[in-house]
Amino acid sequence: MNTPPPTRSRRANAAQTSTVTLQQVAERAGVSPSTVSRILNGTAVVSPAKQAAVQAAIQELGFRPNPVARGLAGGKTFSVGVVTQTISSPFYGEAMYGIEGVLDAAGYASLFVSGNWREDDERKAIETLMSRRVDGLIVFAGRLSDAALKRYAAEVPLVLVGRRSPGRQFLSIGFDNRLGAHLAAEHLLSLGHRQIAFITGAHQHADALERRTAFEETLQAAGLKLDPDLVAEGAYTEPSGQQAAQALLARGKPFTALFASNDQMAIGAALALHRAGLRVPQDVSLVGFDDVAVAEFSIPPLTTVRQSVGEIGAQAATALLDLLADRPPRVTLTPPRLVVRESTAAPRKR
Repeated sequence: MNTPPPTRSRRANAAQTSTVTLQQVAERAGVSPSTVSRILNGTAVVSPAKQAAVQAAIQELGFRPNPVARGLAGGKTFSVGVVTQTISSPFYGEAMYGIEGVLDAAGYASLFVSGNWREDDERKAIETLMSRRVDGLIVFAGRLSDAALKRYAAEVPLVLVGRRSPGRQFLSIGFDNRLGAHLAAEHLLSLGHRQIAFITGAHQHADALERRTAFEETLQAAGLKLDPDLVAEGAYTEPSGQQAAQALLARGKPFTALFASNDQMAIGAALALHRAGLRVPQDVSLVGFDDVAVAEFSIPPLTTVRQSVGEIGAQAATALLDLLADRPPRVTLTPPRLVVRESTAAPRKR
């Protein structure tokens, strides 16, 4: 089927759209061209009314900012590189959604690359992004050392997420892993559980160590000791949680509750318990960490420690925009809180 040639009016409209200038947008919105430019760059400090007027003018005129021209004019590419660890993870998916929303509203493109929890892959990911002249970097902490990250931060503004780092070379945003693990342990203890198993993250990860330390300290404060036979290590994935739970069951040491260091491992553990003929929570109570979207819809819905992953991503992006605009970044994360659902209950009397 042949497509008919565009009519004269359609060609005229297309030509008009392609020739709309920033000056025309400014005139329609009743502001200066520099104000329009700063709004597009995400660096303007103007009233909501002016923001709305400029956005309305852009929509009415069909103005499309030219990122190449903007980059040539200001020495920017209006792109931000984001290094996650596993793009397929629901945790990183929610964080990327938060990042993309903030950057898109500010006129920046997001370039996502996975580090795969491997130092070489993380370094390659950053080098790839740097070769594309990104204006800044958001890095979710993995295996790269602080010293390596500081070298990249000397070239572009950098925000590190998920690990606290001393010094001022880059901004680091850390989660309150200790409080979250304490809340999980306190919840299980308050229900009356005393035989509690634990699936930890890989020991190389700072957040895994923080969660394990706080969990163990909370048990000790209650007069209990974390039994080494009731500890198994996972890799923050569903299959690793399943395998860790299978290993715990194979040891033959009874437990009435299980805390997994993230929701994905908790969901994998639930499958292992199901296949072993154990019911959640009637036989084993189960707690996760993160409160990713799927936690609410697992069977049964998962009790977990909520940290707002989307908010973390959005705040990391906002902080980077502040750095790009030479503004002091301000980050205030919502503290973790326990979300109680149907996967936990008091232990059965035996």
